[in-house]
Amino acid sequence: MLDKTRLRNPRLFEKIVTPDQAADLILDGMNVATSGFTPSGYPKMTTVALARQIKEGKKCRINLWTGASVGKEIEEELAAVDGIAGRAPYYAFSNRSMQKGINERRINYTDLHLSHFGQQVHYGFFGKVDAAVIEAVAITEEGNIILGPGVGNAPIFVKDAEKIIVEVNTAQPLELEGMHDIYIQEKPPRRREIPIYSVGGRVGVPYVECGLDRIDAVVESAVPDQVRDLAPPDDKSKQIAGLLIEFLKSEQKSGLLPPEMLPLQSGVGSIANAVLSGFKDSAYTGLEMYSEILQDAVFELILLGKVKFASGCAFTPSPKVLKLFRENAALFKKSIVLRPLDISNHPEIIRRLGVIALNTPLEFDIYGHANSTHSMGSSILNGIGGSGDYMRNGYLSVFATESTAKGGDVSRVVPFAAHTDHSEHDVMVYITERGVADIRGLAPHERARRIIKNCAHPDFQPALYEYLERAEKEPGHIPHDLKNAFKMHCAFQETGTMKNIRF
Repeated sequence: MLDKTRLRNPRLFEKIVTPDQAADLILDGMNVATSGFTPSGYPKMTTVALARQIKEGKKCRINLWTGASVGKEIEEELAAVDGIAGRAPYYAFSNRSMQKGINERRINYTDLHLSHFGQQVHYGFFGKVDAAVIEAVAITEEGNIILGPGVGNAPIFVKDAEKIIVEVNTAQPLELEGMHDIYIQEKPPRRREIPIYSVGGRVGVPYVECGLDRIDAVVESAVPDQVRDLAPPDDKSKQIAGLLIEFLKSEQKSGLLPPEMLPLQSGVGSIANAVLSGFKDSAYTGLEMYSEILQDAVFELILLGKVKFASGCAFTPSPKVLKLFRENAALFKKSIVLRPLDISNHPEIIRRLGVIALNTPLEFDIYGHANSTHSMGSSILNGIGGSGDYMRNGYLSVFATESTAKGGDVSRVVPFAAHTDHSEHDVMVYITERGVADIRGLAPHERARRIIKNCAHPDFQPALYEYLERAEKEPGHIPHDLKNAFKMHCAFQETGTMKNIRF
């Protein structure tokens, strides 16, 4: 039940409506922007009501804008009733109806670098924000919004929205108040540098500025974020983590990294979380993180004293993390800051702080190009997210993944990436459980041999070497035999194995 700890101005109680009444404010063709990020801090009541209304006959297809992926209460519910006409800037493979609609081209999906989307909305490139639906922990006496664990693009959406619906979620702990640092840049030509000079630097305010009169509706919610505990690290992930840590130690020993270590960034998912978990058993202490998403491992590393401070756009409150947070709220509040997405992922700050970027591709080719999004170059599995922001601008950019997929039947190292999200210009190091391929300063044919030797699984090395030798008979800076590259990819799809491919 909402009370004055959550709604701190009596006028706000007059704005409380049912989810159906809030959904009535959303009309066909609107651009609807929500809070939330992968999937935390997203609204859960209004969109479920809207999906039900559509199923019962309401004519309404919207363009859905978020920070990144959000929960099933938005993406799955609305996509399942054909309520989404357009989607940006990211979605995750777990929302199957959304994936199906995008790959059938019923949903017009625009995949963007996450640092770009909020400011492009602010510039007006995508049209106006007709309605913003924002999840909050509380609303202040002045009508400003205290966000939950996922900031995303909420500050810009609120600033630009014509209608604002605030879902106040009592399942989100009030202890989140004070963890946010909300800062919105001026538009060019009045834009100045972002004055963040350390991971823990604060430049904004702990709430989203809004105002009582701009809030059209308040909806009560008590639904927790639908986040599962991540799987514990497996043997391959532990091997990758060990190789990464040894590589970083060697970089420090050679003077290429400072003794105190630069801030770390880690991508989303089980592999990324498992690799980060490897620091628990390392000699490193007092680490810092400047990242977009803070997963389970970060909270464990803070408790162990391995991470002293972490900056992110969101943290994913799995049952495990939420329990840790409630039990150690004071520690986490002084150790974590949550920023808007266009600040957490901003190239200026990533480059200034010297962030070490650690991300995970779907596949990468022997010349160093990586595919993070598409299967066989056409069917999208998930968006590019913020990996490009960090990989292109990081002090050191590392892709880490297992050498194979599908139980060992498919190699993640391929002759020619079917889709390229990160080119040879963006990635410095590849790591699999087989080894480390440092490709800095190498020509394409040199990169190819190092990647095959150090990262590819032995079952697939003969085919990859054979491809390279054939390709090197062709002229050109990057030797390719495109006919056989296509043959190899077709074999992936048709047989599920490359082990016996010969050209």
